[in-house]
Amino acid sequence: MGSRSAFKIPETSADFMLGGPNTFESLQHSSLSSDMSFLDDIDPSLAGGYRVVYDRETPFELRIQTDNAPQQVGTLEAIKVKILLLGDENDLKALKIELSTESDLFFYYTHICDLEGFQIVQEQQKLMVDFADYANVLVRMLNNCIKEPHNHIAVYLMQSDGRARLDFIQNMEYKFVELLSVDFARAPEEIVRQHITFRYNTIKSRVSALQSRLHEVNNIVKVKNPSLLLQVQRTC
Repeated sequence: MGSRSAFKIPETSADFMLGGPNTFESLQHSSLSSDMSFLDDIDPSLAGGYRVVYDRETPFELRIQTDNAPQQVGTLEAIKVKILLLGDENDLKALKIELSTESDLFFYYTHICDLEGFQIVQEQQKLMVDFADYANVLVRMLNNCIKEPHNHIAVYLMQSDGRARLDFIQNMEYKFVELLSVDFARAPEEIVRQHITFRYNTIKSRVSALQSRLHEVNNIVKVKNPSLLLQVQRTC
C-alpha cells in the first residue's frame, strides 16, 4: 500500500479557512494593487515631479489666532502630514508639506520651501542643519509628537486670512521650548477641489476593487465548500 499523500482535503470549515489565504490572497492581492496603482499617476500632490517621503497622521493642537483676543487652549486633531521632495538627494530643489484631515475635507494647507527660502528660515531661527537635512528634521519632530505627545507638541495656529504657523514645542517640565516654526498657507479653492476629487475617486476605486475581490472569493468558496458559503451567508 502506497504512502499517504501530504495533501489533506479540508474536512471542516476551520481547515478550509486555514488553507484559504493561500488559495485566493495570492490571486487577489496583485489585482487589487494594480487597480490602485494607476491612481498615483493622477495624485495632485505629485504634480510637477514631487515624490512622497512621509505620510502619517500626527496629533496637532489646533488654535485660531485673533489679533485682540488672548490665545486659548486649542482642540486636539489628527492631521495627515505629507512631506514631498522635488529633486534627488544630491540636487534637492524644493520641499513641500501638505496638511489635511478626514474630519474636514476642505482643510488643506501647504508649505513650500526652496533653498533660498530655507536660508531665510535658517538665519531667522538659528538652525544648525542644511537644506538637504530639512526633511529629516521635520520627520524626526513629527515622529516625536506621535511617540511622546506629552513631551513633544505640535501647535497649529490659523489666521482668518488663510495664513497659519506650525510650532514644534518641547515640554522640558520647567518650561516649554519652541524648537521650530513652519509657515503655511491655505491652499487655493481649485487645489482643494482637485484633492477632494482625488480622495473620492481613491475610495471609490478601493471599494470597487474590494467588491470584485469579494465576488471572486465567493465563487471559490461556492465551488470548494458550498456548505461553508451557506453558513457565512446566514451569519452576515
